[in-house]
Amino acid sequence: MHETTLLLVEVGALLLAMSLLGRLALRLGISPIPFYLVLGLAFGEGGLLPLQASEEFLATASEIGIILLLALLGLEYTAPELFSSLLTSRRAGIIDAVLNALPGAALALLLGWGPVAAVALAGVTWVSSSGVIAKLLRDLGRLSNRETPSVLAVLVIEDLAMAFYLPVLSAIVVGVSLVQGAIAVAVAVGVVALILWVALRHGHVISRLFPAEHAEPLLLGVLGLVMLVAGLAQEVSVSAAVGAFLVGIALSGRVAANASAVLTPLRDLFAATFFVFFGLTTDSAALLTMLLPATLLAAVTILTKLVSGSYAARMAGVGTLGQWRAGLVLAPRGEFSIVIAGLAVGAGVEPALAPLATGYVLVTILAGTFLSRLPDAAWFRASVRRRRAASGQAGAAGAQP
Repeated sequence: MHETTLLLVEVGALLLAMSLLGRLALRLGISPIPFYLVLGLAFGEGGLLPLQASEEFLATASEIGIILLLALLGLEYTAPELFSSLLTSRRAGIIDAVLNALPGAALALLLGWGPVAAVALAGVTWVSSSGVIAKLLRDLGRLSNRETPSVLAVLVIEDLAMAFYLPVLSAIVVGVSLVQGAIAVAVAVGVVALILWVALRHGHVISRLFPAEHAEPLLLGVLGLVMLVAGLAQEVSVSAAVGAFLVGIALSGRVAANASAVLTPLRDLFAATFFVFFGLTTDSAALLTMLLPATLLAAVTILTKLVSGSYAARMAGVGTLGQWRAGLVLAPRGEFSIVIAGLAVGAGVEPALAPLATGYVLVTILAGTFLSRLPDAAWFRASVRRRRAASGQAGAAGAQP
């Protein structure tokens, strides 16, 4: 079969299977993310029937999916809202980094992998997946919830921190000089600062570039700008997701509302592809060997994310249920964790780091997808109300003479 024909057949079959699994997820009332991951595993390396012609196409589509997920999240908020959330969440960002990086570093040292692997695994366990969480927030209908700005602030802080972390990690694993590493960090920070400044100061000017009432030029213009900025950001070791998110933040008014409407179908297509591709790139055989330590590490760091996420929401004045929602939805790790592990293993650091990171990411995504729904359950809400009432009565009793 001709390569182009095979590509069409493979992509068509995957899209059809994704549609059927998405419909099943709707019937069950859960997110389709776990089904997309399992589909990818079934047709990935070590799976039932590995795909041959479509891997490169799906890799590009998955990158676009992450960019669109974050761009549309940015369209939901204004630059002042983002800046305010970052200011109020900076302490939560520090707590998030410490609580979630330490377990990964500790496990690498316990396994005898050395300090370089410890730095890499610390990054794997630290950063939540912006792409997965963006989709979860949308699937769960929480974009307008009070805790969502706190969740986004933590995600943005983590992604911005990657502008420092990735160049430093690259310098450590490759062994470049301190000066070269410092230059890479300085360039990355400068690009992030420039994008933030443009978004905060000149967002209204950018919005005027696009015709709000005409769908086709609006779609092409906004999509082009998002991908251009994301690509330039990634070229200087800044997250493409950060670039896309800040472009979304810069747009406002009717342009933002109409751009969200025309980009939503594209986001749904390419975001679903991201999760399938993640499963496709996972070697099922290697995954099994590291599944136990990956699961234990996931259990610990889901708890640490719960602590740091709920703290961020509490600092923003969010109630108890919102704190639970914020902490649990931050559990999934994803794209950055895989990039970090690949960077380290590619430079000759501990080879077992790759299957450990892959298993860890899969466990956190699957567990996080289900755990994030817990605060919506009637029994969970009733339990929180009972505890709140009990603590209120205890406080009143303690205040009596």
